[in-house]
Amino acid sequence: MPDETLAARRAARRVRRATRAEAAGAARDGMAQDGVVREGAPEVRPEAQPEAQPEVQPGVQSEAQPGTRPGTRHTAGPAAAPARETAPERAPGTPSGQGPGRKPNYAAMRAARKVERAAEREREREAARAAALDPEAEDFAPRPGLGAKRRRADPELAPGEIERTVANQPEVRPARPETRHLVLASSFLALVLLPFLVVATYLYTRAADQFHSEVAFSIRSEDAGAASGILGALTSIGSVSASDTDILFEYIRSQKIVEEIDPELGLRAIYNKAPSDFWFSLGADPTIEALHGQWDRMVEVNLGSAGIIEVTARAFDPADARRIAEAILAHSGALVNRLSGQARADAIQFASGELAQAEINLRDMRQRMNDFRREHRLVDPAADAAGQAGLLAALQGQLAQALVDRDMLSTYAAEGDQRMIQANRRIDAITERIDQERATLGVEGVEGSLPDVLSSYEELRVDLEFANTAYTQALAGVAAAKAEAGRQSRYLAPHIQPTLAETSLYPRRAILAGLTLLFLSLGWGVAMLVYYNVRDNR
Repeated sequence: MPDETLAARRAARRVRRATRAEAAGAARDGMAQDGVVREGAPEVRPEAQPEAQPEVQPGVQSEAQPGTRPGTRHTAGPAAAPARETAPERAPGTPSGQGPGRKPNYAAMRAARKVERAAEREREREAARAAALDPEAEDFAPRPGLGAKRRRADPELAPGEIERTVANQPEVRPARPETRHLVLASSFLALVLLPFLVVATYLYTRAADQFHSEVAFSIRSEDAGAASGILGALTSIGSVSASDTDILFEYIRSQKIVEEIDPELGLRAIYNKAPSDFWFSLGADPTIEALHGQWDRMVEVNLGSAGIIEVTARAFDPADARRIAEAILAHSGALVNRLSGQARADAIQFASGELAQAEINLRDMRQRMNDFRREHRLVDPAADAAGQAGLLAALQGQLAQALVDRDMLSTYAAEGDQRMIQANRRIDAITERIDQERATLGVEGVEGSLPDVLSSYEELRVDLEFANTAYTQALAGVAAAKAEAGRQSRYLAPHIQPTLAETSLYPRRAILAGLTLLFLSLGWGVAMLVYYNVRDNR
């Protein structure tokens, strides 16, 4: 029944099971009274039956009786009452299943009485439940011949407890709308559906059509030729780094470009051409900050991974959108040229500074070389040293020839011979000259000799050559920087020129309306969850 509680339904099922078990027990007792026994079991002899048998629960087997063959089963129940009335009375104190003179089985008697009392109480309770909850249970007739199923015993209940429990059960009424349901529905209508309808109505009735213009470009550079020297490599301009595109990306989104384009195109008038669309229009008497905010909403800038910048400009007129895209392209190119010109000016300034420093170093080295020559009175100490070395070599050769001549003369002339005396004098003179020349070269470690002078001269000469080389490189660097400044090394390369729209694609009304409904529903759901969570925790 629709208004029946869970406990009442369980009680009705228990009544039906008890009724079936009782009917099955009565059927078995009737069969036993008519002499029907289990298949394969012998009949019970009349003389072996006791005078009287105690009532036992249906389906419980009694103790073995005298004169009864094994396997014979006796059952007792409410339907067996007529059979018990016709049975002879047993002697007082004689238990069931025991004849006169036999020892009584008190344990079996107590168990039988306990089972009988429990069965009686259960029948009373089931009858009360059936009368109170399921009147149709009295008309239920189980199929004959079915045995009672063994089931778990229900806990014992006091008399009248079932009636009190059923009476105390709250009445289950059909569900009907309550005040809180109306409040929830009203909040959903007020916080979700009504704002959504307002937004959708505005988008499709008041929002003006917007046209867009696309332009895409990148920064390119020309690789300069291989410059000579170190300074030329420093001043040469190679490929563009990633910072150039980042600078241009931020410039297009900045307030500076808005201030530069507004006097040329009149952005305030362009963004106020749809006064009825108060949400997407700029508004009257806007400040530069409001104009910049409108610029950020109407101009979309994307930076690709390959350094390509894509710009989408929107306006209420397709020609205005194209003019804005062209202005962005022109001002972006001017920014690249300014950055390139500043880089070239820095390169020229750096090369000029290096040239001035190299010139100063060269003049200083030349002055030091002149002072050295005046101090030692030598134009080229290396040439002088080479001449003295040649003179010494010539004296060594003359000394060797003189020694040979004297040896040849000594073979046939005596020591006192005038020719031997002249040969010895000549050898002494050559030897003395050689010693003097060696003393001049500092062979014996004399200070201020030609080797020391020559060493100082070599140091000065190396420094002078380095200063000359540095000066030459500085001149080449200045020339390369000036040549680079004469041409445009960096430039803006647009691969998509500003387009002219023919159909309005903005605002995206369906997407905006769907997002509005989604976020309103999410916000309302979260608010309801928080409210009920707080209410349940109080």
